[in-house]
Amino acid sequence: MGSCEIKGEAEMLKAIFLPFISTSHLIPVVDMARLFATHGVDVTIITTPANASVFQSSIDRDSSRGRPIRTHVVKFPQVPGLPEGVETINADTPPLLTMKISEGLSILQGQYQELFRVMKPDFIVTDMFYPWSADAAAELGIPRLVYVGACYFSHCAMNCVEQFAPHAKVDSDGESFELPGLPHKLEMTRSQLPDWLRAPKPYTYLKKMIKESEKKSYGSLFKSFYEFEGAYEEHYKRVMGTKSWSIGPVSLWVNEDELDKAGRGHAKEGEGKRTDEELMRWLDSKKENCVLYVSFGSMNKFPTAQLVEIAHALEDCGHDFIWVVRKNDDDGDRGFLEEFEKRVQESNNGYLIWGWAPQLAILDHPATGAVVTHCGMNTVFESVIAGLPLVAWPIFSEQFFNEKLVVDVLKIGVSVGAKEWRNLNDFGSETVKREEIRKAVVLVMGGEECVEMRKRVKVLSDEAKKAIQSGGTSHNNLKELIEELKSVKLQKGI
Repeated sequence: MGSCEIKGEAEMLKAIFLPFISTSHLIPVVDMARLFATHGVDVTIITTPANASVFQSSIDRDSSRGRPIRTHVVKFPQVPGLPEGVETINADTPPLLTMKISEGLSILQGQYQELFRVMKPDFIVTDMFYPWSADAAAELGIPRLVYVGACYFSHCAMNCVEQFAPHAKVDSDGESFELPGLPHKLEMTRSQLPDWLRAPKPYTYLKKMIKESEKKSYGSLFKSFYEFEGAYEEHYKRVMGTKSWSIGPVSLWVNEDELDKAGRGHAKEGEGKRTDEELMRWLDSKKENCVLYVSFGSMNKFPTAQLVEIAHALEDCGHDFIWVVRKNDDDGDRGFLEEFEKRVQESNNGYLIWGWAPQLAILDHPATGAVVTHCGMNTVFESVIAGLPLVAWPIFSEQFFNEKLVVDVLKIGVSVGAKEWRNLNDFGSETVKREEIRKAVVLVMGGEECVEMRKRVKVLSDEAKKAIQSGGTSHNNLKELIEELKSVKLQKGI
């Protein structure tokens, strides 16, 4: 019996997961770490104290279930001008502090590399924003898998723009151009492209480093699933010339029970006094598919003028709603929203959440009927799993590409009509008017077009659930990858 145990320990793979320090990247990488641990890989997640607090309750639950997973916390460096405990980049992080956090990450690089050497993992999984880790893994002679954020489609579209520069062939920012070489015929405008794709910026060079580091890595991991964007998964592999595995939707796979769903993403970030229990009671009082969920993710804020338009559109549309609001520093904004909140509380038509929301629990609730989203892929996947159509309101990053996937390829949502890409912490000049918002909401909440969208998204929801079951595409991908990594370990030991 003892020899069997020793053999089992020898065969067990040891992995280090290194997530990035923004919530939208942190949560899916942690979900992937939990997924590998569920399949018998011994997992250590390395992060800093403030970032660990976002997900530690999930790790503790997994550990209590007997899964081989833990968190190794590294103290964030003291950077002059950076307040203690500020270690995460999100919508509330000013540009100056973002730079100082990046400075702290550069200091941590050496510590991370030393931990790789000391812990002796069989492989590492690191976020795309740590391109240096490809060389670190090569030095140790172990595979590096890179977590690539967003989805296959958006990376294919970005590569198309880099390769063919179709935006350079139009005369104005508002003129449409086709994205050549993709499986579908799709059009965009120059104003919808990220600024780093339009002209060289520091981020342009970082993206080039990320792409080069992926080509030096063992392969890439996506939180997607084949039935969602299989044509683009295949296209991506051809274009990149590297291995890649879709192992999603990861949020569905690892968040099994109500505690997992409610605790995902740090439940104590918000500033409001209303509880999750009160929110669920409010949802319980509503009819099926009658509530609109409005959320723009952890990285986005709006100026007061846009918040006013959203508020009026929600009041005018005639549907109950939950709106996740992120405050800005405008006192007028705060006063207007407090009045609005008081009004909709009295009418019982709306529910405002300040800061963090238990999103998985809200989307899963039968009263929730559709989602207004910034087209961040975490929310898109979670909405698809719940079988909910979308109002697409892209803002920055790769989100305008994601909108094309949702609206034009999958046809599971409608566009709110946003035309201007903007940088993080930049409000831009565009204000989407209440009439446009209302029109999009009415489309996804009722009518013939809505019925067809619901049918399509329900099919994808069913496919998502099949993908992670035994014999499903994502289940097979993960199983094959783990077996492949075991073979690499065995060959190394010969």
